[in-house]
Amino acid sequence: MSQTTIDPSEIAKFEAMAAEWWNPHGKFKPLHMLNPCRLEYITTQIAAEFGRDLTQPKPFAGLRLLDIGCGGGLLSEPMARLGADVVGADAAARNIPVAQLHAQQEGLQIDYRHTSAEDMAAAGEQFDIVLNMEVVEHVADPLAYLTACQQLLKPGGLMICSTINRNPKSYLMAIIGAEYVMRWLPKGTHEWAKFITPEELYDLIRQAGLNPVDRKGFVFNKLTWSWSLSDRDLSVNYVTASVKP
Repeated sequence: MSQTTIDPSEIAKFEAMAAEWWNPHGKFKPLHMLNPCRLEYITTQIAAEFGRDLTQPKPFAGLRLLDIGCGGGLLSEPMARLGADVVGADAAARNIPVAQLHAQQEGLQIDYRHTSAEDMAAAGEQFDIVLNMEVVEHVADPLAYLTACQQLLKPGGLMICSTINRNPKSYLMAIIGAEYVMRWLPKGTHEWAKFITPEELYDLIRQAGLNPVDRKGFVFNKLTWSWSLSDRDLSVNYVTASVKP
């Protein structure tokens, strides 16, 4: 496998947690909580870009979608249910059998692979949509990684990319809060220095050859214990949409 952007120490963190992916109260509890909000953004952007009606059965039928850094399949499975032809790829080998087994139990056909964005791009793979969620802050070279994602898109294709902002608030919330206070994640899951500001990410996306078209914040409400989308608050978690010309 290509080592262009894979960070072995980051892979080791997620391999150690592989069995936890589908436990909503385990180490991936934050992702389970965030998932409905992520899905709202993803489905809305795909429907708008490709003219799909979300009220119809299988609205994403005919669209080929790559979930890069798929983990246990928390996003791959709902995309498959919506009719997309889904490939789930992850550089952490132990994630793949977990994802395969769960999809089989759910009666879903998903092509899960232990591979990297670079290797898939080198093989000439092409997709209508690339979901690139909470991955870019874990790679060794964000620009090279985003360039590989751009190469994986067909002309007119859509990339959804989410990550974590870099500022004192994100350090307090995503590291101190999530890893030390709430203990939602093992200590050391995130490195604050690898977080990327929205302006930096937009610049990297443009350098990679994509046109940014939208960005929103994921905001956690401590009173309702739920996530929502925000047009203004990108201070911690945020998501972007970009299109390949």
